[in-house]
Amino acid sequence: MRVSTRRWDGDEPAGLARELRSAVPEPEGVVAAVASTIAAVRDGGDQALRELGERFDGVSAETLELDAGVLADAAERIPPELRDALERAAANIEIVAHSQIGPGPAPPSLPDGQTISIAEIPVGTAAIYAPGGRAPYPSSVLMGVVPAIAAGVERVVVASPPQSGGRPADAVLAAAHIAGASAAYAIGGAQAIAALAYGTESIWPVDVIAGPGSPWVQEAKLQVSRVVGIDGYAGPSELMVICDSGANVPWIALDLCAQAEHGEDGMLIVASTDADVLSRIEAAIGELVPGRGSVADARLELVEVPDLDAAASLANAVAPEHLQVDCAEAAEFAARIRTAGCVFVGAFGATAFGDYAAGSNHVLPTGGAGRFTGPLNPGTFRRRIARVELDAGSTARLSATVDEIARSEGFPVHGESALARGDASGPAEPAS
Repeated sequence: MRVSTRRWDGDEPAGLARELRSAVPEPEGVVAAVASTIAAVRDGGDQALRELGERFDGVSAETLELDAGVLADAAERIPPELRDALERAAANIEIVAHSQIGPGPAPPSLPDGQTISIAEIPVGTAAIYAPGGRAPYPSSVLMGVVPAIAAGVERVVVASPPQSGGRPADAVLAAAHIAGASAAYAIGGAQAIAALAYGTESIWPVDVIAGPGSPWVQEAKLQVSRVVGIDGYAGPSELMVICDSGANVPWIALDLCAQAEHGEDGMLIVASTDADVLSRIEAAIGELVPGRGSVADARLELVEVPDLDAAASLANAVAPEHLQVDCAEAAEFAARIRTAGCVFVGAFGATAFGDYAAGSNHVLPTGGAGRFTGPLNPGTFRRRIARVELDAGSTARLSATVDEIARSEGFPVHGESALARGDASGPAEPAS
């Protein structure tokens, strides 16, 4: 792990946040390659999917669509301990997902007598992408399918690259079954996103695509977002830790190494008021990494801050995907954070619990997107419809207002449309 240490005086947190983020490499050559892949699938359908899958994944899918029976069989094949763990995690995720759905507020009482109500309607179909390049990710299946089912989506499918046998890993298919997916597709990469957006002979297009994936997958989601809803752009994984002199150094070192398992392009930051704690974290990581081959050569920034107020300002400027808070009065401090994707409070709050089984969602905003969006949730799979009801009295009271504004904008017929309903004599004569 590449470690860099600095002391910060607390001034201009936004400037330091930009500098820290600038160390994260940008994917190169992705935009044009993804555009080419999308065009190939849109024009070539299933045949293009098979050719691209073999080129990029090195595997030809046994069949593209795997029905619910195949998913159930996979759930029987995986070790019972894994199935129990997936079911327990799914149950926690489901409880949290349902807690986010409730009856909407009563329609407001409006002075002119009209009624405006907002209805939340689930989309008809949704797809969850589960990466499969480095390893299968059944947890990502749970994180996507369970909230979609909770949202009321009628058909939820999973897309994941085929493994050596021509199908996605059994753990992925089993998670799809446990979460309630209707089917799975043995497709991966940008070609999977194109197929889900535009459809092929075997694959019906969906309304929303969600889930993590490679830069090619994420770029593909952006490029098809004109025709299908997406959850956002999931970039390299991020972890920021804020701690003081009482922090549990061995645990934090493990947390940082765990996050580095996602790859060397992630962002790791520790901000502490205690320089000795930072030195001890660096030393602990130096001891842990050699014996753990899954830990990538990620970059770690150790930042000495003047106080916890400065640490909070820096965290809000960075807007990290994951933020762990291990300091005195951790709960009170965590309440001051406004931009992180998910905040883990106290020494026991390791990001790993949120990644798998606590019930929160691990599909989180990265790249600073926590400033304007949040975790994947049932709302990702629901759309709002406004309903407007007027009667003779409300149209009579509002029609002149509509006409006045419409004419000021050069749209007199809008005004006529409103006035016709407020005037029993019918449409007005056009102005000469």
